[in-house]
Amino acid sequence: MSQASRVRPVRPHFRVTNDHPLENGLAVFTLVVGLVAFATGWMRSLHVVASWAGLAALLVGLYSQLISATRAERMVIVTGLVAAFVGLALGLAHGAFLP
Repeated sequence: MSQASRVRPVRPHFRVTNDHPLENGLAVFTLVVGLVAFATGWMRSLHVVASWAGLAALLVGLYSQLISATRAERMVIVTGLVAAFVGLALGLAHGAFLP
């Protein structure tokens, strides 16, 4: 029972592999555009950018969540979805899709 007393180092299990290039690309798109929507949503004059970017990131993010293959992809997608939702909501509150 000597192996019971050994302590194994904890390694993070977060990996994005190259096995799913479409899913990875959609996840990164969702995250980047969601962060753009989140950042521009706080500026009143950029409500059009925030609204359209938030909507695009939400639609792509929901589709990519549907076809995602790994846990790491889902973590990136959900982070982008939350940012996109907040950015879209702020964009709609500041004036919606049209200037």
